[in-house]
Amino acid sequence: MKKILELLLLFLISFVAYQFILFINEKPGLWDQVEYEVNVESLPAELHPIVADKVEILLEKTAERGITILITDDYRSFEEQDKLYDKGRRTPGKVVTHAEGGDSYHNFGLAVDFALQLENGNVIWNTEYDGNGNGQSDWFEVAEIAKELGFQWGGDWRGFKDYPHLQMDFGLSINDLQQGKRLKIPQLKTEGTEKTFGF
Repeated sequence: MKKILELLLLFLISFVAYQFILFINEKPGLWDQVEYEVNVESLPAELHPIVADKVEILLEKTAERGITILITDDYRSFEEQDKLYDKGRRTPGKVVTHAEGGDSYHNFGLAVDFALQLENGNVIWNTEYDGNGNGQSDWFEVAEIAKELGFQWGGDWRGFKDYPHLQMDFGLSINDLQQGKRLKIPQLKTEGTEKTFGF
């Protein structure tokens, strides 16, 4: 009986460890220490430095595959978000977002939108285009690379699909962000001095 209990305990520990490893692999960057603060006094005014760094890596990794992307939008103020929300509602055009000012991760510097850029400089939003000729959609290749870097992709959303959208929420909901919860800005040490990223 004791041997059976030991085996069951060993199996349980192994199963939990395996599930944890799977969870970590689905959440790249989770090993990084993330700290939060509450700041209701001010709003971000630019892309968060961690997100900006990941965008740079995304640009490099997609270029290695022969895909050039253009970041068409990153941080947006509440006012810019409201103007975008009005398209197709109060102003002419096609509806492009369902988020009003303060309801988008763009408004907190945690999201970007991208498009494909052709060799002639033209920008396209064609999700079926295979410019590198490897038999796969460039758009979906970009999305896969982005997800490997820890981004969430709007093309995976249920309901409204936002194919150009990439975001990193760091476990923060829109409600958390509206209540003032913020991801702390990392401090980098460069050549003997500390550099603090700020909004």
